[in-house]
Amino acid sequence: MDVLINFSLLHTLDLVALAALLLCWAGIGWWIENPGTQRPSVTVLMAEYRREWMRQFVARDVRIFDSQILASLRQGTSFFASTCLLAVGGVLALVGNTAPLEDVAEELTVSQAPALVWQIKLMLVAFFLGHAFLKFVWANRIFGYCAVIMGAVPNDPTDPRALDRAAKAGELNIRAAWNFNRGLRSMYFALGSTAWLLGPIALLVATAIVFGLLWTREFASVPREVISAPEGGA
Repeated sequence: MDVLINFSLLHTLDLVALAALLLCWAGIGWWIENPGTQRPSVTVLMAEYRREWMRQFVARDVRIFDSQILASLRQGTSFFASTCLLAVGGVLALVGNTAPLEDVAEELTVSQAPALVWQIKLMLVAFFLGHAFLKFVWANRIFGYCAVIMGAVPNDPTDPRALDRAAKAGELNIRAAWNFNRGLRSMYFALGSTAWLLGPIALLVATAIVFGLLWTREFASVPREVISAPEGGA
């Protein structure tokens, strides 16, 4: 009942904008991970390179290079997880004291609203940041699993266990990367959801911008064209 009362403070356009944001967040994530065969996303294209990385890993005598790559990937997940945790703390601090936001709204001539409305809008930002944090932490852990499996790959390419274990490491690497990307997308939408503080129209515009930005980077960016370009041996 309390939740219904809280959301009754929002206008219909606010609820429409919120629904659009959540739909775009879920929709772009599904589209990126299930793009079909005609125009795969960068995420799907990179998955094949990760599998190829593990196949090449089996034949390498010295594997320091591979361990350094994996270490850099884990460092990236740790950095973003720490950043999300700090951001969540900042947002929750604002939830506990919305007076600064009310002052800014007054200066921008944004319509006044009860403190509870500001708290609801801030909790949306906290939701995305919290989701991103959990995805980054999980990605970091899966990269750890991948590192252990890579360490268990025999240094003899003719060993019957080598390719099987390398394939397992490749799939774990892919899952970690996909969770990392999910965390990044949540961070993008967390930034976009801050526009709700300016009103539902601002949230709709920000949602469209974030959706378009994510789609472009996955399906129409220069890096994607480089990754998908035909190779000499193809």
